[in-house]
Amino acid sequence: MGLDITAARPWPALLDLPWETPLEDWPEDLLAALPRGISRHVVRFVRIEGRIIAVKEIKADIARREYSLLRNLRRLDQPAVEAVGIIAGRVDVHGEPLDACLLTRHLQFSLPYRAMLSQALRSGTVQRLIDALAVLLVRLHLNGFWWGDVSLSNTLFKRNAGEFAAYLVDAETGELHNRLSDGQRAHDLDIARVNIAGELMDLQAGGLLSDEIDAISVSERIMTRYAELWAELTRVETIDRGERWLVDERIRRLNTLGFDVGELDIETDVDGTRIRIQPKVVDAGHHSRRLLRLTGLDVEDNQARRLLNDLDSFRAAHDRQNDDEEIVAHDWLTTIYEPITRAAPRDLRAKLEPAELFHEVLEHRWYMSEKLERDVSIDEAVRDYVDWVLPDKPDERSVVGVDTQSIPVRARD
Repeated sequence: MGLDITAARPWPALLDLPWETPLEDWPEDLLAALPRGISRHVVRFVRIEGRIIAVKEIKADIARREYSLLRNLRRLDQPAVEAVGIIAGRVDVHGEPLDACLLTRHLQFSLPYRAMLSQALRSGTVQRLIDALAVLLVRLHLNGFWWGDVSLSNTLFKRNAGEFAAYLVDAETGELHNRLSDGQRAHDLDIARVNIAGELMDLQAGGLLSDEIDAISVSERIMTRYAELWAELTRVETIDRGERWLVDERIRRLNTLGFDVGELDIETDVDGTRIRIQPKVVDAGHHSRRLLRLTGLDVEDNQARRLLNDLDSFRAAHDRQNDDEEIVAHDWLTTIYEPITRAAPRDLRAKLEPAELFHEVLEHRWYMSEKLERDVSIDEAVRDYVDWVLPDKPDERSVVGVDTQSIPVRARD
């Protein structure tokens, strides 16, 4: 009996891989040296037709279930890795059965949290990672997804204009429902709190995180940040009829958090003096969708917010507030954004994705102006950044030589 291949699209190159060999024994010349997080399964990265694919060896029924969940999450526009195929029906050279393999597309410029150890994981960085995980968990819960194994290890992180954006990378324990109960959400949060505390203690045991950081209190942050965000997105608010401006304020706060409001559910009292409102949140991505519409740039939401701010400044500086927004955006793209992002030498372009590079140049310009006590031109800031800052950045398109599975892990009771 031959291989049973399920793939999102025809991919003949898959047949060239040594599926008759256990994944842990695959030859090095096939593998891409990317950082791997902690996993209960064997995971390897391979290059296929110019793309990098993560291959996870797993039982066939679990592989099919996770493949289906990841595909559904992508259809719901949720931040999760893209499942591209399943290879089942594997046997070794002696005819003995082997586990199936789940294939997912590698998320460019993303890192497992342990790979950030090489970049000095400070307390503030840890807290930003947890904030990003809280946003991810809220998004998933709003769409009825119960994770069942929430952790930093099951998440990938991308830089997002000084913050981080989190992506689900392991869904094998998850369940997709029409709506989650409060008990299901609380269960996920409790799992997250325990797992995060354990992961941070592992880092401390390996000498990779300062003992001054309180792993327990940091892990509790997921509870408070989640509760704040969930309340802002779902709470019913009662206002006086003369305070309708509070409705606009609520919408602006939600947009600042990166969520769109599709509609408002408004009820009035019998005497018409008070209004109860509850926003129907569509999804995260308010800023990124606007930027995509105007410029064609598909970036993270915080990055989009920063780019849109620069676009608005460009419009004001050139007195073009009354011009067509898309024409102004095209001019900004060709005269400001593209020259800056292309200023990096070709051999340094894998350091950061273009939108993050643009953000860092703007930050660098601000710091230079403050230090020199004068207005620094964007050209001067770009040259200084490319000469003195960018060369020391780690490559984030594909971080080579950092195998996070080799980092010591504290034995648990």
